[in-house]
Amino acid sequence: MAGPVQFETVIPSQMTAGMAVQDRVIGLMQDLQFSMRDVFAMRLSLEEAISNAIRHGNRYAADKQVRIECELSELLVRVTVQDEGEGFNPELVPDPTLEENLERPFGRGLLLMRAYLSECRYSDSGRCLTLVRERNSPLPIVGK
Repeated sequence: MAGPVQFETVIPSQMTAGMAVQDRVIGLMQDLQFSMRDVFAMRLSLEEAISNAIRHGNRYAADKQVRIECELSELLVRVTVQDEGEGFNPELVPDPTLEENLERPFGRGLLLMRAYLSECRYSDSGRCLTLVRERNSPLPIVGK
């Protein structure tokens, strides 16, 4: 490979547009022969990040967009997802593993992304999320 593959796109606040970007990233990962484990981790995390940006950030507003930047190299995949919402403090999201939160239908996305990624970092008051998956990183160990 000559160098990193990069692209940037802006999508409307529609899930189908988000799925198209997700498919593009996954296709590039497969072209670069990332493992099924890496592809699974990024697919799960990217779906969560984009749907959160559309659902919680932009609240499906037709006048708001989601900016997505992607960089793939032989070593890693880095995707930045930025919405136009009000932002939030990720540290204030309730811990989904606590007894009182186990029955809640939402709230596990951040936990999953942090578990499956090499890096999961918020900026811009919670409006921008950077996802990094290093090639052949281990998946989380469940039950320990």
